[in-house]
Amino acid sequence: MRMSTKGRVAVAALIDLALHAPRGPVSLGSISKRRQVSLSYLEQLFSHLRREGLVESARGPGGGYRLGRDAREISVAQIVSAVDDPVEDLAADTHGESTSTDFSRDLWRQLHDVMLRHMSTITLASLAQEQIDKGVKIELPSHRLGISATPVVKPVRTRAPNSVFALAHSMVA
Repeated sequence: MRMSTKGRVAVAALIDLALHAPRGPVSLGSISKRRQVSLSYLEQLFSHLRREGLVESARGPGGGYRLGRDAREISVAQIVSAVDDPVEDLAADTHGESTSTDFSRDLWRQLHDVMLRHMSTITLASLAQEQIDKGVKIELPSHRLGISATPVVKPVRTRAPNSVFALAHSMVA
């Protein structure tokens, strides 16, 4: 068994989601920027993850995604299984004909089972904690809602005419 790109990206995105969970729902746009992954690709993956109950969506302003259950209850095997296609027969060629012995096919199935069992022991919470232990910085929002970090500059309003025609019109009136 090999870990597909879908599986790797989904695991990384859910680690990101778990790390930013204290902020509330996390937008796919913010995950896309941090992980440098296409937004449409993440949307496809998250639709699979949502169907499996690993994430849930929150609509409206401030919406996004949050974990569907506690990170300690989500395993890497569940994430990978949610986004990857069913395991294809590794011993078949492109024409669907067997190209290897039954021994070889059985070996690949056994290795696949061993990897799945191992991935079942790795939780999302443990992966997120590893990132925190490595010093990954997570920006948490200010507790003062409605206060922007950058000052809001209001446009200057004047009553002066803004064109020659408006000037002429103001002189006639």
